[in-house]
Amino acid sequence: MENLFNLTWEISPLFSAEDFAKALEQQDYQFSRGSVITGKVETHESDGAYVDIGGKSAAFLPTKEASIDSDILLEEILPIGTERKFLIIRDQDANGQLVISIRAMEIKELWERLRERQENGDVLEVTISGSNKGGVTADVSGLRAFIPRSHLARRVEDLDTLMGATINAAFLEVDEEKNKLLLSERIAARATAMSSLTKGELIEGTIASLKPFGAFVDFGGASGLLHIKQISKSYISALGDVFKVGDPIKAVVLNIDEQRGRIALSTQVLEKYPGEILKDLSTMMAEAEERAKNAAKVVADSDH
Repeated sequence: MENLFNLTWEISPLFSAEDFAKALEQQDYQFSRGSVITGKVETHESDGAYVDIGGKSAAFLPTKEASIDSDILLEEILPIGTERKFLIIRDQDANGQLVISIRAMEIKELWERLRERQENGDVLEVTISGSNKGGVTADVSGLRAFIPRSHLARRVEDLDTLMGATINAAFLEVDEEKNKLLLSERIAARATAMSSLTKGELIEGTIASLKPFGAFVDFGGASGLLHIKQISKSYISALGDVFKVGDPIKAVVLNIDEQRGRIALSTQVLEKYPGEILKDLSTMMAEAEERAKNAAKVVADSDH
């Protein structure tokens, strides 16, 4: 091996160790897909820009890869001579040219920010831009988010009527690998309600559904349970005897369980006598604001 090395050295006496190191530096091993490189904008073309990255040839930045924002002018955001980082999205072709992107970097950073916001329990304000039978879509800084029908705060038959509406939404799922961003208006509404509601407060909503154990009431985008035992001081054998879905209702907040995300309601505390809700519901609702003042004290005392 030593003889072979000496023979090679004798054949190429001008190729020093320093030359060999420089040759290695000139190799394009770092120019692989997924790598972040630094480059300087050289020229603008009709479909993109050429960027000097120190390789065999300039890298190409397509206009659509210049920003996550599609409404931009390349010349304005990347003037000639601009030096910055880029992400390689396509390996070198036969001429040694790479395709690079700023947009891909911005999207990656956006996913990271959204994961942080999900962990913090943040709420977003989004505008509904599309729909299908399963739910609606919205744009989140260039990413397409989906809000399932079951996670909309309002019950709407024709989802197209929500186009252009601005809503608050919480995170359901943030998955960069699957390119899945799911949001929930119901969770956001519940979180907002829970942060602002107080025990003993009177709410006004509608009967959303009837179950054997009670009625769910939608109010202000949130939902609360009016348990069958909290409807009246008198025994209620069937909820259908008192309510039907869609009925307006006023009730007092009995309890708020933030950990479980549950709101308990009561109309029992508004009654003047057992069974009044069965006999004179309209009077109860008409006087609900005044009666709630006394009910609030009863609810507060129940904690002690």
